[in-house]
Amino acid sequence: MSGPFSQQFEQHGAWRRSLAHRLRWLSAWLADNDLLDAAVAERLRAVEALMRTSRVMVAFVAEYSRGKSELINALFFAGYGRRIMPASAGRTTMCPVELRYDPALPTGLRLLPIATRLQPESLLHWRETAEGWTELPLVPTDGEQIAAALHKVAEVQRVPQDEARALGFWRDEAPDDNPPLDAAGLVEVPRWRHAVLNLPHPLLEQGLVILDTPGLNAIGAEPELTMSLLPQAHAVLFILGADTGVSRSDLAIWREHLGAAGQAADARIVVLNKIDTLWDSLSSPAEIEAQIARQCAASAETLAIAPARVLAVSAQKGLQARIAKDAELLAASRLPALEALLGPGLLAEREAILQRAVESGVGALRTEAGRILRQRQRELAEQAMELEGLRGKNAAVLRHMRQRVEQEQSEFEVAAAEVLVLRRALDQRLNEAQAVLGATALKTDLAQFAQALRRPGIKLQLAQVYGRTFDTLRHNLSEVQASLGEQQGLLQTAFRRLNAEQGFGLQVPAEPRLAQYIDEMSSIEQSHLHYLGVGNVLRLAQPAFCSRLAQALAIRVRAVNDAALGELEDWRRSAFSQLERQLKERRAAYAKRGESMDRVRDAAGSLDGRLAEIAGQGEHIRLLERRLRDLCEVLAGRKPDVPGSPAALAAAGTVPLAAA
Repeated sequence: MSGPFSQQFEQHGAWRRSLAHRLRWLSAWLADNDLLDAAVAERLRAVEALMRTSRVMVAFVAEYSRGKSELINALFFAGYGRRIMPASAGRTTMCPVELRYDPALPTGLRLLPIATRLQPESLLHWRETAEGWTELPLVPTDGEQIAAALHKVAEVQRVPQDEARALGFWRDEAPDDNPPLDAAGLVEVPRWRHAVLNLPHPLLEQGLVILDTPGLNAIGAEPELTMSLLPQAHAVLFILGADTGVSRSDLAIWREHLGAAGQAADARIVVLNKIDTLWDSLSSPAEIEAQIARQCAASAETLAIAPARVLAVSAQKGLQARIAKDAELLAASRLPALEALLGPGLLAEREAILQRAVESGVGALRTEAGRILRQRQRELAEQAMELEGLRGKNAAVLRHMRQRVEQEQSEFEVAAAEVLVLRRALDQRLNEAQAVLGATALKTDLAQFAQALRRPGIKLQLAQVYGRTFDTLRHNLSEVQASLGEQQGLLQTAFRRLNAEQGFGLQVPAEPRLAQYIDEMSSIEQSHLHYLGVGNVLRLAQPAFCSRLAQALAIRVRAVNDAALGELEDWRRSAFSQLERQLKERRAAYAKRGESMDRVRDAAGSLDGRLAEIAGQGEHIRLLERRLRDLCEVLAGRKPDVPGSPAALAAAGTVPLAAA
């Protein structure tokens, strides 16, 4: 990938759309040929939806007045020919701002009043409802209107000191960080808690989500921001001032919210902004370069991050250069160097993840569809042998063989009934495992920690309760893993018997591995321990803050448990969709065998015709096998589309899928 980030992201979007088209075409082809069972169909739908709706979140984090908003303008919105995000001296972004696009919602800016922090509902609750928001409709092509609306995120209001404390903007334990009181004893706080701009911008339409965060006080007062939103970011740009380097408040943000325990190292980029303030006519270019290099090296050392992840830029000059189409000034701003690090690293990793999801889904369908085709071939061969054996046989022999088929069919239905019993038993065991990780059980598991948070005053031994809570959550996952091992053994025994007695080709799906979710629980525990530290003792005495902290933690942990439950459901669906498919195929095969014998009995001359029909069906199955292999190779990226083929045309969007 090369060029500006916008161009790189457009290439990424085209790649995703192409894969989604191919997946949809393949699903239709499999369905048309009766090769798509419920489990594989669901997996393909999930992968296709992932391709079409996958979002890439880039978060911008910094203390006030570091140039976050100007950097967003330079990277993404220079095409408007003006600033879109407010960028001026002083504080401009007073609340977190999400820039995204959802076609189901009207174009506009949604603003959540700061007073909602005084209510018990979580930020996630408010983000998923239309109630309580102030909405400003916008014209997507009117840059001036959009910029004017976004100035709303800089609005403030004045409230009494007690209300500021309840809202999280006054900390008695950190008086130096508190805003000043005015003559009336009021405190200036943000007017809005959260803002969402829904805009059909080309990059946002393709799944880019931009998160602009305010300074340290606002971040710390909203635990959900650091527990839920920031961990979702695929890249985090931490912006410093090139003239100041790492200040005390910068270091506090980094250590508490972006350090090694809080964010993956390869997702973080440190940006030293405003290098134009160092462009001194009294200094030589070499001296300016040396000063910038020293600031980069010092910042990397202070933050304990690889020097290659620290870049110096001038967002203001980069935006100016992009609007004026000044290539020389753009190079001097060093913005292209930041894009060169951000684009290929972020998008290549995202594409690798999506490609692995495609390969996993395609691998599953190829295995299952291949098993179905082999089973059909085997049953056709058995029918052909059986029919060949009928040559010259009299009516009594034919009647006897017809009775034998009916007897086999009766025995098969007995086995089918046993399969139903097995399914009910495993469903019951799986329901028990799911109950351990469900919402009701989770509420019980978190109750002790929530109760400890609700205790008035200084909360002693809170860290120990927190640790015991996560021990319980990890134990639950381990317990479910052990139960899965038992169920896997039962399934293996049953499948082995059915394969031997009924000639099935059942394969036990891989047992879900929940170790990754146990590790994720540990990561959540470690990355948020700072909320329970000495620095937050007085903040933890505030009921409103404790309530937000408990809600944010519950949301993050629930997401892990839900992902584990999804693995269990995929395993169950994969196991039983095979059974359903093979039961269906076997019943159809018995019907065809009986029909063939009846036709031979009624008209002896039809034997050769039926054998020729079976041979034709066998050749068709071989053609399907070759086509399946080719389509899967194309989707896995190991083989190009044949020019003009339905899959190639569908991927390019030049023909409707029905026509393909």
